[in-house]
Amino acid sequence: MRRLTLLILLALARHLAAGQTVDIDAGRSSLTVHVEKTGLFSAFAHNHTIQAPIASGKLDTEKRTAALTFNTKEMKVLDEGVKDSERADIDQTMKSDKVLDVQRFPEIRFVSTAITPQDGSRYQVRGDLTLHGVTKPVELLLTFSNDRYRGSVKLKQTDFGIAPVSIAGGTVKVKDVIEIVFEIVPGRN
Repeated sequence: MRRLTLLILLALARHLAAGQTVDIDAGRSSLTVHVEKTGLFSAFAHNHTIQAPIASGKLDTEKRTAALTFNTKEMKVLDEGVKDSERADIDQTMKSDKVLDVQRFPEIRFVSTAITPQDGSRYQVRGDLTLHGVTKPVELLLTFSNDRYRGSVKLKQTDFGIAPVSIAGGTVKVKDVIEIVFEIVPGRN
Protein backbone atom coordinates (compact mmCIF):
# COMPACT_ATOMS: atom_id res chain seq x y z
CA MET A 1 0.00 0.00 0.00
CA ARG A 2 2.85 2.40 0.83
CA ARG A 3 4.45 1.64 -2.52
CA LEU A 4 1.19 2.39 -4.38
CA THR A 5 0.79 5.67 -2.47
CA LEU A 6 4.38 6.62 -3.28
CA LEU A 7 3.86 5.85 -7.00
CA ILE A 8 0.67 7.95 -7.07
CA LEU A 9 2.43 10.87 -5.36
CA LEU A 10 5.36 10.67 -7.80
CA ALA A 11 2.99 10.60 -10.78
CA LEU A 12 1.05 13.54 -9.39
CA ALA A 13 4.25 15.52 -8.76
CA ARG A 14 5.41 14.90 -12.36
CA HIS A 15 2.00 15.99 -13.68
CA LEU A 16 1.99 19.19 -11.63
CA ALA A 17 5.56 20.06 -12.63
CA ALA A 18 4.77 19.48 -16.30
CA GLY A 19 1.40 21.22 -16.06
CA GLN A 20 2.70 24.70 -15.28
CA THR A 21 2.11 25.96 -18.82
CA VAL A 22 -1.55 26.21 -19.73
CA ASP A 23 -3.39 27.38 -22.81
CA ILE A 24 -5.71 30.32 -22.41
CA ASP A 25 -9.40 29.43 -22.69
CA ALA A 26 -10.11 31.63 -25.72
CA GLY A 27 -13.84 30.90 -25.61
CA ARG A 28 -14.22 32.21 -22.06
CA SER A 29 -11.64 35.02 -22.28
CA SER A 30 -12.41 38.45 -23.69
CA LEU A 31 -10.67 41.57 -24.84
CA THR A 32 -12.62 44.73 -25.59
CA VAL A 33 -11.25 47.95 -27.08
CA HIS A 34 -12.98 51.24 -26.26
CA VAL A 35 -12.47 54.09 -28.72
CA GLU A 36 -13.89 57.53 -27.93
CA LYS A 37 -14.73 60.44 -30.20
CA THR A 38 -13.63 64.05 -30.07
CA GLY A 39 -13.92 67.19 -32.21
CA LEU A 40 -16.28 70.11 -32.78
CA PHE A 41 -19.15 67.94 -34.07
CA SER A 42 -18.41 64.88 -31.94
CA ALA A 43 -21.91 65.10 -30.44
CA PHE A 44 -23.17 63.80 -33.80
CA ALA A 45 -20.88 60.76 -33.73
CA HIS A 46 -20.55 57.88 -31.30
CA ASN A 47 -17.88 56.00 -29.38
CA HIS A 48 -16.84 52.54 -30.56
CA THR A 49 -16.65 49.20 -28.78
CA ILE A 50 -14.57 46.54 -30.48
CA GLN A 51 -14.30 42.86 -29.62
CA ALA A 52 -10.90 41.24 -30.18
CA PRO A 53 -11.16 37.46 -29.82
CA ILE A 54 -8.02 35.72 -28.61
CA ALA A 55 -6.60 33.43 -31.31
CA SER A 56 -4.13 31.73 -28.98
CA GLY A 57 -2.37 32.22 -25.69
CA LYS A 58 -0.27 30.52 -23.05
CA LEU A 59 0.37 31.16 -19.37
CA ASP A 60 3.23 29.70 -17.36
CA THR A 61 2.56 30.26 -13.68
CA GLU A 62 5.92 28.85 -12.60
CA LYS A 63 8.02 31.01 -14.93
CA ARG A 64 5.52 33.90 -14.71
CA THR A 65 5.19 34.37 -18.45
CA ALA A 66 2.28 35.05 -20.76
CA ALA A 67 1.84 35.25 -24.52
CA LEU A 68 -1.30 36.23 -26.46
CA THR A 69 -2.12 36.45 -30.16
CA PHE A 70 -5.10 38.12 -31.83
CA ASN A 71 -6.12 37.85 -35.49
CA THR A 72 -6.96 41.36 -36.70
CA LYS A 73 -9.41 40.01 -39.29
CA GLU A 74 -11.50 38.52 -36.46
CA MET A 75 -11.93 41.83 -34.62
CA LYS A 76 -15.50 43.04 -34.67
CA VAL A 77 -17.23 46.39 -34.07
CA LEU A 78 -20.01 45.94 -31.50
CA ASP A 79 -21.44 49.47 -31.46
CA GLU A 80 -25.02 49.44 -30.23
CA GLY A 81 -27.67 51.82 -31.46
CA VAL A 82 -26.34 52.07 -35.01
CA LYS A 83 -27.61 50.56 -38.24
CA ASP A 84 -26.01 47.31 -39.38
CA SER A 85 -24.77 49.05 -42.52
CA GLU A 86 -23.08 51.79 -40.47
CA ARG A 87 -21.50 49.19 -38.16
CA ALA A 88 -20.21 47.35 -41.26
CA ASP A 89 -18.71 50.61 -42.61
CA ILE A 90 -16.94 51.27 -39.29
CA ASP A 91 -15.67 47.67 -39.25
CA GLN A 92 -14.39 48.00 -42.83
CA THR A 93 -12.58 51.26 -42.02
CA MET A 94 -11.03 49.71 -38.89
CA LYS A 95 -9.65 46.79 -40.93
CA SER A 96 -8.55 48.93 -43.88
CA ASP A 97 -5.08 50.35 -44.48
CA LYS A 98 -6.32 53.55 -42.79
CA VAL A 99 -6.21 51.86 -39.36
CA LEU A 100 -5.23 48.22 -38.66
CA ASP A 101 -4.31 47.25 -42.23
CA VAL A 102 -5.22 43.60 -41.63
CA GLN A 103 -3.74 42.51 -44.98
CA ARG A 104 -0.23 43.64 -43.99
CA PHE A 105 -0.57 43.07 -40.23
CA PRO A 106 -2.78 40.01 -39.65
CA GLU A 107 -1.80 39.57 -35.97
CA ILE A 108 -1.45 41.50 -32.76
CA ARG A 109 0.90 39.90 -30.25
CA PHE A 110 1.71 40.41 -26.60
CA VAL A 111 4.63 38.67 -24.90
CA SER A 112 5.40 39.36 -21.25
CA THR A 113 8.91 40.33 -20.19
CA ALA A 114 8.18 40.38 -16.42
CA ILE A 115 5.26 39.51 -14.18
CA THR A 116 5.76 40.68 -10.62
CA PRO A 117 3.39 39.77 -7.77
CA GLN A 118 2.04 42.80 -5.88
CA ASP A 119 -0.10 42.78 -2.75
CA GLY A 120 -2.76 40.06 -2.58
CA SER A 121 -3.87 38.81 -5.96
CA ARG A 122 -2.51 41.68 -8.06
CA TYR A 123 0.33 41.50 -10.56
CA GLN A 124 2.42 44.12 -12.35
CA VAL A 125 2.87 42.97 -15.95
CA ARG A 126 5.44 44.30 -18.38
CA GLY A 127 5.69 43.11 -21.92
CA ASP A 128 6.07 43.84 -25.59
CA LEU A 129 3.00 44.60 -27.68
CA THR A 130 3.29 44.27 -31.44
CA LEU A 131 0.52 46.16 -33.23
CA HIS A 132 0.48 47.44 -36.80
CA GLY A 133 4.05 46.18 -37.28
CA VAL A 134 5.39 48.23 -34.36
CA THR A 135 6.60 46.68 -31.09
CA LYS A 136 6.43 48.81 -27.95
CA PRO A 137 6.80 48.04 -24.26
CA VAL A 138 3.58 48.22 -22.24
CA GLU A 139 2.92 47.99 -18.53
CA LEU A 140 -0.31 47.15 -16.76
CA LEU A 141 -1.75 45.98 -13.48
CA LEU A 142 -3.97 42.92 -13.37
CA THR A 143 -5.98 41.18 -10.69
CA PHE A 144 -6.62 37.46 -10.29
CA SER A 145 -9.99 36.42 -8.82
CA ASN A 146 -12.66 33.85 -9.60
CA ASP A 147 -10.18 31.85 -11.72
CA ARG A 148 -9.50 34.71 -14.13
CA TYR A 149 -7.17 37.65 -14.67
CA ARG A 150 -8.71 41.09 -15.22
CA GLY A 151 -7.20 44.42 -16.13
CA SER A 152 -7.02 47.29 -18.55
CA VAL A 153 -4.44 49.42 -20.29
CA LYS A 154 -4.55 52.67 -22.25
CA LEU A 155 -2.50 53.06 -25.41
CA LYS A 156 -1.89 55.78 -27.96
CA GLN A 157 -2.66 54.72 -31.51
CA THR A 158 0.05 57.04 -32.85
CA ASP A 159 2.69 55.18 -30.80
CA PHE A 160 1.99 52.21 -33.10
CA GLY A 161 1.95 54.17 -36.36
CA ILE A 162 -1.85 54.42 -36.56
CA ALA A 163 -3.36 57.81 -37.38
CA PRO A 164 -6.70 58.23 -35.57
CA VAL A 165 -9.58 58.33 -38.04
CA SER A 166 -10.85 61.81 -38.81
CA ILE A 167 -13.93 62.79 -40.84
CA ALA A 168 -15.71 65.98 -41.86
CA GLY A 169 -12.48 67.96 -42.11
CA GLY A 170 -11.41 66.94 -38.62
CA THR A 171 -14.59 68.15 -36.92
CA VAL A 172 -15.21 64.54 -35.85
CA LYS A 173 -12.38 62.16 -35.05
CA VAL A 174 -11.46 59.36 -32.71
CA LYS A 175 -9.20 60.11 -29.78
CA ASP A 176 -5.60 58.98 -29.98
CA VAL A 177 -5.84 57.18 -26.62
CA ILE A 178 -7.80 53.92 -26.59
CA GLU A 179 -8.58 51.68 -23.64
CA ILE A 180 -8.22 47.91 -23.75
CA VAL A 181 -10.15 45.95 -21.11
CA PHE A 182 -9.51 42.25 -20.77
CA GLU A 183 -10.49 39.14 -18.89
CA ILE A 184 -8.16 36.16 -19.37
CA VAL A 185 -9.29 32.69 -18.28
CA PRO A 186 -6.62 30.00 -17.99
CA GLY A 187 -7.59 26.67 -19.54
CA ARG A 188 -7.52 23.40 -17.71
CA ASN A 189 -4.64 21.43 -19.26
